Amino acid sequence: MIRIGTSGYSYKDWVGPFYPETIKPNQMLKYYSQEFDFTEINSTYYKVPDPKNFYKMAEITPIDFTFSVKLFGGMTHTRDAAEGDYRKFLQGLQNLQDCDKLSYVIAQFPNSFRHEPKNVAYLEELMERFRDYKLAVEFRSDTMINVKMLELLRSSSVGLISVDEPKLKGLVDQGVFATNRSPYIRFHGRNESKWYNNKASQERYDYLYSEKELSEWSGPILGMEHSMDDIFVSFNNHFNGQAVVNARMMKQLLGIQ
Repeated sequence: MIRIGTSGYSYKDWVGPFYPETIKPNQMLKYYSQEFDFTEINSTYYKVPDPKNFYKMAEITPIDFTFSVKLFGGMTHTRDAAEGDYRKFLQGLQNLQDCDKLSYVIAQFPNSFRHEPKNVAYLEELMERFRDYKLAVEFRSDTMINVKMLELLRSSSVGLISVDEPKLKGLVDQGVFATNRSPYIRFHGRNESKWYNNKASQERYDYLYSEKELSEWSGPILGMEHSMDDIFVSFNNHFNGQAVVNARMMKQLLGIQ
């Protein structure tokens, strides 16, 4: 199965471009799930959620809907999360898994997380903490893409997220990685000029892919379809609902109704 969705769904600037003007925030997920069968929960990056929230999200979505959950930033960026944060986060994941609606746990690391012994050791510790869940890692440093890292991920059936992002020095190159049987691809946009501009960081993901750009991926995705269990494709170019536009475009390219 190929699942197409977006990174997050609760954005004020999607009201109009995607959501009706009268929609309330607590109605967005139900509306979203009428068209897409999976989404990433990225609010968890900013705050460890109340575990009960996952039950509520599971209840209002269709039976075949599934979620990916991004790890708290204290676990991937500042790496100073307390043990209580881990316990609370794991309980929330278990609640979602009990409802059979958890697809992946996403560990997105910053560009500063490079291939050094201390960072590899930290990653191995994180993999052990989340060993009971399907984990996928996203690296922003190209130093992390090497034979030893691929072997480590494959040996633990941890996914390596493939990314579409600007072709800038030090970032991971475009390409499909499959370190387990459920490849995961995330589209961030190709905003080279704004990627490292702190003043315009909120516009980093303000990008609309063309059909030609997405077709660079549709062939490889279809080529994997019959040899993999599931394929996840997520659009993070969320500015003004552009992720929805491109998710719909990708569904058409892949022949998904």
